[in-house]
Amino acid sequence: MAGVESIRRGRSKPIGSLTQMATIRLGKRTDKRAPLIKDFVPLAKLDDIVFGAWDPIPDDALTAAKKAGVLEERDIEPIADFLRKIKPMPAVFDNKYVTRIHGTNVKKGKTKRDLAEQLRQDIRDFKSKNKCDRIVIVWCASTEIFIKPGPQHATIEQFEKAMDKNDDAIAPSMLYAYAAIMEGVPFANGAPNLCVDTQALIKLAQDRGVPISGKDFKTGQTWMKTIVAPGLKARMLGLAGWYSTNILGNRDGEVLDDPQSFKTKEESKLSVLHTILQPELYPDLYKDFSHVVRINYYPPRGDNKEGWDNIDIIGWMNYPMQIKINFLCRDSILAAPIALDLALFSDFAQRAGMKGIQEWLSFYYKSPMTAPGLQPEHDLFIQQTKLKNTLRHLMGEDQITHLGLEYYA
Repeated sequence: MAGVESIRRGRSKPIGSLTQMATIRLGKRTDKRAPLIKDFVPLAKLDDIVFGAWDPIPDDALTAAKKAGVLEERDIEPIADFLRKIKPMPAVFDNKYVTRIHGTNVKKGKTKRDLAEQLRQDIRDFKSKNKCDRIVIVWCASTEIFIKPGPQHATIEQFEKAMDKNDDAIAPSMLYAYAAIMEGVPFANGAPNLCVDTQALIKLAQDRGVPISGKDFKTGQTWMKTIVAPGLKARMLGLAGWYSTNILGNRDGEVLDDPQSFKTKEESKLSVLHTILQPELYPDLYKDFSHVVRINYYPPRGDNKEGWDNIDIIGWMNYPMQIKINFLCRDSILAAPIALDLALFSDFAQRAGMKGIQEWLSFYYKSPMTAPGLQPEHDLFIQQTKLKNTLRHLMGEDQITHLGLEYYA
C-alpha cells in the first residue's frame, strides 16, 4: 500500500495523468481560455513529492519494480538509485484478509488499536524525517475479503472498541484509514474492500476536517463500461446482456483467485451498469438484463491484462445486435496516473478547506463514495464535468453548462 507523501523529488510528466496533461476550459468557447489543470490549480509540484510506502513484502522499490515486470529495463535504470532508496515500512497485514499473499515485513501488536497507533507513529516519523509539510495516503494494496458493514463500523466509539477486541470486522485497510484521519491526513482508497466508507470513519473525517475518497481505481474493463453504457442509454438502445471476463497474471490476479477477495471485487464491478442504465426508469430497455463478470488468474500474462466483453444490444423494432470489445491493457500503467492524481487532488482539497467525502473525485473510482442515501454517478463524462466544475468553483471561475444559447442571441 503506497503513501504518497509531500514534499520533494519527482520525475518527468506522467502521460495519462489528468492533473499533468489535461486542459480545462474557462469562460466561453470564443474566449479560447484552456490552461493545463496543473497551471490553473495550485497543485503540489512533482519535484516536491517524497514517496514512501508500507508493504508486507520487504523489497525496495527497485527490486519490486523488476519483479513486477511492468516496466522495461530502459525505463527503470535511469531512476534505479532513486528507487533503491525507497524501502517499505513494515505493514499491518493479516493473511486472513488476503489469503494468497504471505508477507514477512509485518508489524506485531497485542491489539489492532496497537497496530493503528504504530501506523500513526510511522506517519509522524516519515513527515519529520523527510521534512514534509503535508502527507497524503493512497491505498494501493490488494483486495481484502468481503466484509459487510456492521455495528462495529457504526460509530467511532464502537470502531475503537472493536479494535481493542481484535474484532474480525476490522480489516487492515480500516486501520490505515483510521490512522490517516487521526493524523489529519487525506486518505484515498484504491481497492474495492470496505475501508474508509463506513459511518464511523466518514464521521471521523468530517469532524477532523480530512478529505476522504474511494473506492476501487477505475482502470480497465469497468472504465470501458462507463464509456460505452452512457452511449447506449443516450441512444435508447436496449441491453439483453453484458458478459465480461478478464485474464491477468500479476499479484492482483493471484489475490482475486481467492473467492472471498473476488466477491469484494465483483460487488464493485457489478454496480456500474445498473446505476448508469436505470432499469427502474427504462424497464422496456434494461429490466433484467444479464450481467456476468469473471476474473481468471493466468500467470503467463503478468501485468498485461486482457478483458473480453460481449454486449448483446437491442435496436429499433427489437432487432438484436452485438458489440465485442477486446481490451489488451496494462493494469499498473493505467492505475499509476490515477494514484498520482488522487494524491495531488486530495492534498489540494485539504488546502481548500474541503472535508469528508470528496464525491468530485468519482471520476477515478468504480464505486464512488457519496453522502448517505445518495446514489453515485457512474457516467464517466458526468464525472469529468463534476470534477472540472469543482475546480472552476474552487478557483472562482464560472461553471460550464454547455447550454451555449449566448452564441445565438
